[in-house]
Amino acid sequence: MRNWKFIAFQAKRGRSIKIGDPVDQLALIIATGFGVGFIPFAPGTFGSILGLLIAYFLISVFSPDVILLQNSIIIVSVIITILGIWASTRAEKIFDQKDAGQIVLDEVCGQLISFLFIAPYLRRLGGQWIWWGIAGFILFRALDILKPYPLKELEQVRGGLGVMLDDIIAGLYAAVILSIALLLITD
Repeated sequence: MRNWKFIAFQAKRGRSIKIGDPVDQLALIIATGFGVGFIPFAPGTFGSILGLLIAYFLISVFSPDVILLQNSIIIVSVIITILGIWASTRAEKIFDQKDAGQIVLDEVCGQLISFLFIAPYLRRLGGQWIWWGIAGFILFRALDILKPYPLKELEQVRGGLGVMLDDIIAGLYAAVILSIALLLITD
């Protein structure tokens, strides 16, 4: 077995973190959105931008087939959720902090989920769907920051599940609000 040296580097607010094995390294890479969480200002917003870029990619590739698009958003969201619960649980121990600001995979996942119901409207929206993407981004960020009921309470759930759960529900709230707005405006 290899003898892994501890890797130490600066986290936010000058706290040093120690990563002891490759599994912790992998968890940290995943939980921080491939390092996006280490951006020193607004890491959650940058995590949401990463989620928006993933949604943009999926919509660009699968928009001709509404069912395939919606299923791809669901599948990718489920994969990110499973990875996020695991990686966030480990990252909380590495950062020695509950829901550390550097953990942004929850924002990535919640932002992607906010576009869950946009697929049926893409044909009607045409090129304007990008504006609805921006609206979905703003809506998710607002819900994630304001934390309407029960999002604040869900943060109390322990481990990676608690890290992910409030953003998943915020994403579902945003998806419902966005789809109602699309239904009202595009008909």
